[in-house]
Amino acid sequence: MFIRIAASVGTAALVVGAMLGIASPANAETNPNCSRVTQIGSTAYIKSGGTTIASVKQFKGCNKNWAYTYVWEGFRNSHSGTWWACSGISDGSGLRDYKCGGNHQKEVWSSGANTLSECTKAYGQLEWSNGEGSAATDQRC
Repeated sequence: MFIRIAASVGTAALVVGAMLGIASPANAETNPNCSRVTQIGSTAYIKSGGTTIASVKQFKGCNKNWAYTYVWEGFRNSHSGTWWACSGISDGSGLRDYKCGGNHQKEVWSSGANTLSECTKAYGQLEWSNGEGSAATDQRC
């Protein structure tokens, strides 16, 4: 009986989470400039008030490093005003390959940095009318 109740509670929590837009971000991660990319390092998360609002990842492919920022559905649904996301590769001396999407663009790929022989991080930023947040992935060499 207890196992059945626990399973029902767990299922209900997943359904409620999905309805609120706080479940996993479910994104395509299809790079428009390089068809064969592989994620390197861990995913970083942009947060606002303890809530995750975007993911930041670093990829390699086509002899380049790529930064990728994905804005989560929960944030998109609750922010109808102006907001935009940006992505870039950090090589220790600054940002390279920094690119911002248009207003309400849910995913942004950097334009590709020739940094495969360097230690890099992906950097993502999200700005909206009354706030901003950013995150960087772990460094990969």
